[in-house]
Amino acid sequence: MLNNAVILAGGKSSRMGEDKALMPFGRYNTMTEYQYRRLEKNFKNVYISAKEDKFDFNANIILDKYQESSPMVAIVSILEELNEDFFLISVDIPMLSEVTIKELLKLYKNKQNYDLYLLESQFGLEPTAAIYTKSLLSNIKNLLNMNIHKLNYLVKNSNYISLKYTSDYEFMNLNDRNSYNVAKKLIL
Repeated sequence: MLNNAVILAGGKSSRMGEDKALMPFGRYNTMTEYQYRRLEKNFKNVYISAKEDKFDFNANIILDKYQESSPMVAIVSILEELNEDFFLISVDIPMLSEVTIKELLKLYKNKQNYDLYLLESQFGLEPTAAIYTKSLLSNIKNLLNMNIHKLNYLVKNSNYISLKYTSDYEFMNLNDRNSYNVAKKLIL
């Protein structure tokens, strides 16, 4: 069983124009709390990965341990902190369903010889909605030492398995005001 879920909420939100992790969503003050409350129904431990504790609710925070800023830096910080496998979801993918998450967990349980478990949409592999195993730690550190921060590079150089999904809706990434406003209407 996978005990840990982590919300990736340390991005720059440059296209949004403000910190999307702190924008209201659903009936919650922030998109981060919306994700947190959804995940705590299915995971023993839920964490938020961020550069600082900027949240207005009680949450377990894993701070980035390195100065660089990238999802890869966050993942290495998470692996060093937890020393366990975990489900990762970016704060800006709030439409990913509980059913889809459970399907990914089922894949993880039934196929235990992989380092990375990914969802795959029509847009390709989704490394910010995935299960990362602790076996990836040395690979990630090596990539960071070579100044490689691209998650897609990690994926291509890992032993991974993917679960294909066709729903555009679930993989809606809220990077700008338009997608955010559409998603807010869909969640009501």
